[in-house]
Amino acid sequence: MNPNTVILVQESWKKVAPIAPQAAALFYQNLFTADPSLKVLFKGDMVEQGKKLMQMIGAAVSKLEDLETLVPILQSLAVRHVAYGVKDSHYQTVGGALLKTLEQGLGTEFTPEVKEAWTTVYNLMAEVMISASAAQA
Repeated sequence: MNPNTVILVQESWKKVAPIAPQAAALFYQNLFTADPSLKVLFKGDMVEQGKKLMQMIGAAVSKLEDLETLVPILQSLAVRHVAYGVKDSHYQTVGGALLKTLEQGLGTEFTPEVKEAWTTVYNLMAEVMISASAAQA
């Protein structure tokens, strides 16, 4: 992965982390607006779910320079998501909701370069997870 992509994602995430609860709430609002049918996949406390989401994104972002560690984590996460009812098509919706949330949270700091970096990183992660889901099926 391009080192500049990693830096852009990691530096922009540092700006989101302090507003993690608000970012998580925005993310789920964006996700459910994009596809209301996804609400049924979330059965627990959404505040707690948001905490887990932000922790997972933070962990993944911190491991972008260590794909040997990150890829197995993403593969394991994907297998769990299959059990929750996640379909391959959901990854595109999630990616769109993530980018919209980052744009809302970062404002003018969500430059075209930052958007491209996040798109690259998310697409890589989604590909890993979709492949792991397919291998499990």
